[in-house]
Amino acid sequence: MQQPVDPQRIVVLNTKGGSGKTTLATNLAAYYAVSGRRVALMDLDPQGSSMRWLRQRPPEAPPIHGIAGYEKRLNVTRSFALRSPPGTEHVIVDTPAALSVTQMPETVRDASAIIVPVLPSDIDIHAASRCIADLLLVAKVHRSERRLVIVANRARRYTKAFQSLMRFLQSLRIPVAAVLRDSQAYIRSAETGLGLHEMKGALLQEDLDSWKPLVDWLERRSGSLLPDAPDAAPEPPTVDAAAEPAAASAVSRLY
Repeated sequence: MQQPVDPQRIVVLNTKGGSGKTTLATNLAAYYAVSGRRVALMDLDPQGSSMRWLRQRPPEAPPIHGIAGYEKRLNVTRSFALRSPPGTEHVIVDTPAALSVTQMPETVRDASAIIVPVLPSDIDIHAASRCIADLLLVAKVHRSERRLVIVANRARRYTKAFQSLMRFLQSLRIPVAAVLRDSQAYIRSAETGLGLHEMKGALLQEDLDSWKPLVDWLERRSGSLLPDAPDAAPEPPTVDAAAEPAAASAVSRLY
């Protein structure tokens, strides 16, 4: 008999709130659902934003199984409460901003992909440097595993904040999987329970194009896409200025 295959576990993580974790997690779940995959969306954040998005999802939309991991259920083990249905191919994990350093190793242990969204602001850049340092040092996520990537979120190209963010990301020596623009489409997605890949409108094409490098990398990680390039996410766009030393120097020397 053919043995069941463990689902691809994708963890979206940043210990700073407001970085766009739920936006990434829900849109990834919708991408797999509309692609005909069996997908589960696990919400570990007590705010329950991913589950709230799922409750707004139209009944005719492709199914996504929801796992409210923040709920305390009596008379069942934690592992039972977090189980996904048989045949699940992908599990997207939306983590809380309050995730402690001691919780990190368990959260990412079985992850085939770890995505850290980062916003283009000084506060977010410094917070991301600490989060990534904890992933490398405490959670023991080695660069050689090539499962850790960054997503530049709500980016407005040609601004000083964007250039500062890209210099910081280049200095980390961790691949940038996508640069997602600041778009009204994500507000509509949050309100309707649909992902960008399910929504209609000619103006969505630029947003969909920005997702392609990330979803292609994830497909290669799961073996669903024939590799036409090494299993690594795209490098960040080149910027003209010198690399930003202050925020990232501690991280860039770790490995």
